[in-house]
Amino acid sequence: MNTLNRTKINRLLSSTPKGVVLLSSWLKKKGYNGDLIKNYRKFGWLESIGVGANIRSSDNIDYYGALYSIQTQINSHIYIGGKSAFSTLGKSHYLEFGTKTLTLFSPRDVKLPIWFQQYDWGIEIKHYSNPILPKEMGLSEISIKEFTVKVSNEIRALIECLYLSPKKQDLDECYELMESMNNVHPKHVQELLENCTSIKVKRLFLYLSDKIGHEWFNHLNLSRVDLGKGKRSIVTNGIWDKKYQITIPRSWGTIE
Repeated sequence: MNTLNRTKINRLLSSTPKGVVLLSSWLKKKGYNGDLIKNYRKFGWLESIGVGANIRSSDNIDYYGALYSIQTQINSHIYIGGKSAFSTLGKSHYLEFGTKTLTLFSPRDVKLPIWFQQYDWGIEIKHYSNPILPKEMGLSEISIKEFTVKVSNEIRALIECLYLSPKKQDLDECYELMESMNNVHPKHVQELLENCTSIKVKRLFLYLSDKIGHEWFNHLNLSRVDLGKGKRSIVTNGIWDKKYQITIPRSWGTIE
């Protein structure tokens, strides 16, 4: 390999965080053509982990580094959400987790790259579309090693959990998650509820925050939140909550 190409790869690696995937499509936009990428693999600078995906040789890679690349190199709106967001935010210590699962969300019609799906990350990956919230609202950036990844904040994450409930997310866990949300800002809750398009989710969210008695609940302007009309049955063999017009688990109890 000539000096120019060696200098070029050194410049790339010194300007890119360790522990991330280097996507071939992104490398090509930066002036590294297919033949050059192949040469870097041949001479041991890069390793392939799937079609169109590379890492530094012998680099320790995990799903965070892969998500960073998906989010920043191809600008795909795939992010950590739901219960996994609470875990990433460091707020899941009170929950009992069974098999380790990473829950990802994205807007409709956004798919995980094939290389990401086929690589063994040592964790079960679940990917859902989130059609009920604007794609950028309620997202935070969390520092992981030398880079950041986008993750739902607490409010958006709970809305996503409620969206998946009761079939794909346990409702009692949603209750526990809401119990932990003492310090969220009512302004941020208000914004997300006003922009959420799911009547079921909004009623459940308000029922839980009202039932638990969070102080910030008293500062919400519910007249600006569309709660729809008619009844909503959330669970079978539950009890009816008249205030929010939903059928809920019997163990929760109604709001008087």
